[in-house]
Amino acid sequence: MYKVVITVLIVSFIVLLSVAGWHVYKMFTNNEEATENISDEEMEAAKEELEQQRIEIQGNIKEEDLNRFADEGLNPFGQTKQMHELNDIIYQEYIHGMAHQKVKASEKWGFYEIHPERIQWLLDGLNEVNLKHETIYRDILEKWAKGDFSSADADHNTIWRLQGGTIGKATGVYSPEEEKAYLEKQSDE
Repeated sequence: MYKVVITVLIVSFIVLLSVAGWHVYKMFTNNEEATENISDEEMEAAKEELEQQRIEIQGNIKEEDLNRFADEGLNPFGQTKQMHELNDIIYQEYIHGMAHQKVKASEKWGFYEIHPERIQWLLDGLNEVNLKHETIYRDILEKWAKGDFSSADADHNTIWRLQGGTIGKATGVYSPEEEKAYLEKQSDE
């Protein structure tokens, strides 16, 4: 009789543990699906917002612009997004736009002048958020923070591929003279 009671208790415990485990699994699975749906919606909204603001904030940057942005509570790109609000779409937009200063490409959409404060802000932001492609962004930004733009074309194309790029693949890195001409052209626009 004692063995039967122990067996029933063990089987009951295993069944109870299995049911509890199944409920925990479903809870996390449903939560992940909800998070993914929210993330997709947030990503799409961020993408649309960036596309609308790109024209307003793109171009050359001056120290007085950065000071004004800071005084107004804006990030170094002149937007209201704070570090804890950054996502993959925003990182791709900013890195891609900054890479345009350094690379040859048949077509370019968006330009954000490279500035150490912008690079550092993006690097600091990687410590605030968890991103799918964080390692890629960190590798690129750490090189750039050291002034190493020798592989800016490969960096550009890495981000360009993440964005589903089909037109405007970088084909090389500008010479200092070509970069200067590109920056002057951006100042005129």
